[in-house]
Amino acid sequence: MSGRTAALDVLRGVAILGTFGTNAWVFTHPHGATGFLNLMGGEDDGGALLRMLSNGKFLALLSIMFGIGLAIQHRSALRRGARWPGWYLWRSALLLVEGLLHYVLIFEFDVLAFYAVVSVAVAFLVGRSTRAVTAWLVGVGLVHVLLIGLVTLALVVGGVELNDGVVLPVDSWWTQVRVRVEHFAYFRGEVFFVLPLSTVLFLVGARLFAAGALEDSPRGLRLQRRLVVWGLGLGVPLNVLTTLAGPDWFAVDRYLCAPLVAFGLLGGITWLVNRMRAEQGVLRAGLAAVGRTALSCYVAQNLLASVLCYPWGLGLATRFGGPWFTVAVWFAVSTLLVVGASWWLTRFSRGPLEALWDRAHRAPQRLARPRAVDRG
Repeated sequence: MSGRTAALDVLRGVAILGTFGTNAWVFTHPHGATGFLNLMGGEDDGGALLRMLSNGKFLALLSIMFGIGLAIQHRSALRRGARWPGWYLWRSALLLVEGLLHYVLIFEFDVLAFYAVVSVAVAFLVGRSTRAVTAWLVGVGLVHVLLIGLVTLALVVGGVELNDGVVLPVDSWWTQVRVRVEHFAYFRGEVFFVLPLSTVLFLVGARLFAAGALEDSPRGLRLQRRLVVWGLGLGVPLNVLTTLAGPDWFAVDRYLCAPLVAFGLLGGITWLVNRMRAEQGVLRAGLAAVGRTALSCYVAQNLLASVLCYPWGLGLATRFGGPWFTVAVWFAVSTLLVVGASWWLTRFSRGPLEALWDRAHRAPQRLARPRAVDRG
């Protein structure tokens, strides 16, 4: 396995498990998603800093990795002489269906549906000139920063309350499904932040990949060092400050500072993996296995946490509580995923959802080929 490929898999694995680090706070609250939303800003400094370790930055890293994946798909299509975006749009449609099902059946804060929408827009941009892509980056980035500024101003100066105190029931699986459908706009309100931010992160991820940010090469090393210096050297202190500043600064904290840290993680993890010996240790191999089965692990971690924590499962969230219970759930589920993904890949080449996805993606293409031949 090449250094670049190894870094790619490990980065995906870290992004998946790190994203669950935030989701775990939702599952371990006795009142689920609405309880978590009402809790935000109500913790002491210790709890806030503990939540800060995962809040936003791994979701941003996952967005960057989606952009890198899109760039790889684009490069592959050009190499094969295939039309772009072509069948990639079918992939986006499948992702949208997957995301909506995941939202309705399992988890209120699914990101796959958002990524499906963003991937369509970015697919039409990724092959365009540097000038055109830069114009889109600047334009969408400015819209995002302006939105964050307006929200923060309303919270700090306008006296707008972040939490409305709504608590929705989680007593049964069917009740949760009904609540997600009936309160779709409430749970999907993050769309105004996620869509512009994800567009920027997708595009930057694609450009970093083209610039060699994952390579074990002189240009790759230069990029990795810059990402670490700016992402961690500047992003982490800002992230701490905005976290301790209180709930009024949540938008700056989650949607500006956390993505900056994500770029530092991208550079740092890539540099570390590229410096390692070729033979993978247990931890690195496990993270790479999660990365290779990212879709399956993303869904599985939320399903496992639901069964562990909600009343219709084992109901552990109502029997235990506190930050350390959240950490314990994250650790237990992450360990299961690392072990399970590693075991699965010793027997199969893809994760279960990845295999189903591949069949669904290829099915209409197989049907289209005979018609193309008949026309000839």
